[in-house]
Amino acid sequence: MAVGARSGHDDPEERPERLGESSVAMRDDSGGRSDADPADGAADAGGTGQGGESGETEETDGAPKKPRSFWKELPLLIGIALLLALLIKTFLVQAFSIPSDSMMNTLQRGDRVLVDKLTPWFGSEPERGEVVVFHDPGGWLEGEPTPDPNVLQEFLSFIGLMPSAEEKDLIKRVIAVGGDTVSCKEGGKVVLNGKTLDETSYIYPGSSPCGDKPFGPITIPKDSIWVMGDNRQNSLDSRYHQNLAGGGTVPTDQVVGRAVFVAWPVTRWSTLPVPETFDQPGLSQALAVAPGAAGLAGALPLVLWRRKRLTARHTAE
Repeated sequence: MAVGARSGHDDPEERPERLGESSVAMRDDSGGRSDADPADGAADAGGTGQGGESGETEETDGAPKKPRSFWKELPLLIGIALLLALLIKTFLVQAFSIPSDSMMNTLQRGDRVLVDKLTPWFGSEPERGEVVVFHDPGGWLEGEPTPDPNVLQEFLSFIGLMPSAEEKDLIKRVIAVGGDTVSCKEGGKVVLNGKTLDETSYIYPGSSPCGDKPFGPITIPKDSIWVMGDNRQNSLDSRYHQNLAGGGTVPTDQVVGRAVFVAWPVTRWSTLPVPETFDQPGLSQALAVAPGAAGLAGALPLVLWRRKRLTARHTAE
């Protein structure tokens, strides 16, 4: 009883120390644990358990954080998408709806076109043959009803996902630019800088080049353009506004951009290239020769006067 009692009540401060010494000795001598005290194994197991728990804690702390749920990320994604749409509409491209038949068959009523707004930021000017969107230069759409969009339509128009319903914009083809001379006689074809335009590839079948409104010759002011619809019998273009400021021309600073692509409906996907007739040789050269000819005409009287003076001097001598 005394021995049992004593072994059961050893000094708690001394026993763990002896167990620790025994365990270390066995590991150093044999590398195994076959002769280890069961109590020592239990102590080790307890240590391993604690270490395991500690390792578990460290592993949990070091693990990557759980990603946010989709619904928490959705508002941020929508915000970024709207910001990008607004930037694209402001600086790159914008969608416009075709409201009339004035550009048939190139464009039909209800088509959506994408307009390039980027190149004008780099100083690009409208060129002959391009289809452009421009703001009403004043009086062209007078009396035309303005749609009354709802809040959703206004918002979608603001960010560029829908064409603007309030702005009074027009879409026509550029026929002449600043410095060009353009005319069209009744029953004839459009003449640009002395060159006849072959417009059969883009004007509406059955239309005549002048329609019922012959004009010219007209010299286009600098930084202005002369525009006409492809459906000449159904287009109130430059021909019909010669009584307004600018004589029917449109200032280039009123041009929103060039229409480059038919985006809707998908069955009408197509680009809007410049017709070949505007690339014919001599179309631009005729304009380039004009300043030289004007300079020669101005210099000729001076040369004649000088020759006459020299002749009189020699005669007097």
